[in-house]
Amino acid sequence: MDFNVGDKVIYPNQGVGVIKDVCLRSIAGRQEQFYLLKITSNNSTVMIPVANVDHVGLRRLCSDSQLDGLFDILRGQFSTPNPDWKNRYKDNLEKMRTGSIFEVAEVLKNLYFLSYQKSLSFREKKMFDRARQLIVSEIATVKGEDLDQIEQQVDTMLADAYQRCEGGATA
Repeated sequence: MDFNVGDKVIYPNQGVGVIKDVCLRSIAGRQEQFYLLKITSNNSTVMIPVANVDHVGLRRLCSDSQLDGLFDILRGQFSTPNPDWKNRYKDNLEKMRTGSIFEVAEVLKNLYFLSYQKSLSFREKKMFDRARQLIVSEIATVKGEDLDQIEQQVDTMLADAYQRCEGGATA
């Protein structure tokens, strides 16, 4: 997948970034082309070899029609979480690493549901916060809206889905 300077992209588990430059660097005596990516959430800069773009999962922002699918996931049914926290964490971590907005939405939704069943572990709480930040930042960037407004919309979708779920009285 080719990107140009100025393109907004998603770097898995880091979020929205902007391609600032396409440059050549000499690595181990070989010339390689890199994307210089500025991550918007923390102003960090990452160099990604153009040859590794597919491997690392760098992708374009989702489209408006894909946002509809994302909202369907956030509003949809919850799945029963794996009772073994180690396996659940491993499964969720793998979903987060894919970079797919839909997989990240599943993690967010299921950890939200689980948080009403019991307290999340420290690692799961961090994963929940990260998934929420990734979802909110991509939606806000695609729609050109304020992060706080999108956070409220996402929280409302999750709360409404939980309310519809059997036995879903909020705590």
